[in-house]
Amino acid sequence: MKKFNRFDIFIYVLIIANIIAMILESHEFIKNKFEKSFNYFELISIIIFTLEYFYRIYISYNKSKWKGVRSYVFSFFGLVDFISILPFYIKQFVLIDGRFFRILRLFRLSRIFKLGRDSKSLKLFIKAISAVQNELKFTFFLSLLCILFSASAIYFLENEAQPEIFSSITASLWWATVSLATVGYGDVVPITTWGKIFAGFISLIGIGIVAIPTGIISASFVEEIHHFRKKR
Repeated sequence: MKKFNRFDIFIYVLIIANIIAMILESHEFIKNKFEKSFNYFELISIIIFTLEYFYRIYISYNKSKWKGVRSYVFSFFGLVDFISILPFYIKQFVLIDGRFFRILRLFRLSRIFKLGRDSKSLKLFIKAISAVQNELKFTFFLSLLCILFSASAIYFLENEAQPEIFSSITASLWWATVSLATVGYGDVVPITTWGKIFAGFISLIGIGIVAIPTGIISASFVEEIHHFRKKR
């Protein structure tokens, strides 16, 4: 059994409670009725998560001095721990449009990743991602290149027919991104013959663009599982 098993369980329960609170708070009638309770719960949770963050820094320092601190602070879970408490403090000290903090509150969901701190499966997944990070960087670059090429091409093909929608290459980036991602919202569509032909071609290319990183991650994850089982 781990030395801090009960403490970890308490933190995990608190994380789940925070996620449930965020979901409930999104309902206007519940928020209006229990707004003060939600605020108090948020404050108490933030204090606990902050103390936990500094406690882990302290533990890391005891193990490997400043090298251990850097290792924890810039690790995946160290960043998750930091991001999960940061929006609360930004809200207190920085005057920004309140609507911005509605978006920042979504970072509260990052607390659920802390549940996987001791998960072997999640650690294997992170290791698998790290092993193919160069390949993923290349596919990301390739995706950006394809998006830029598609936006440029559709602009020249559709600008005359739809000058308001495809007014520039920048404005065409939305269509290119949605098409290559194979989402296809249908809010912006080509109407010229060549534009439609190009759109069909790009949609087929998009399937490959999406499949490449998926295949790379899957293969790496399977390989890491294989190595893990061999070690056992």
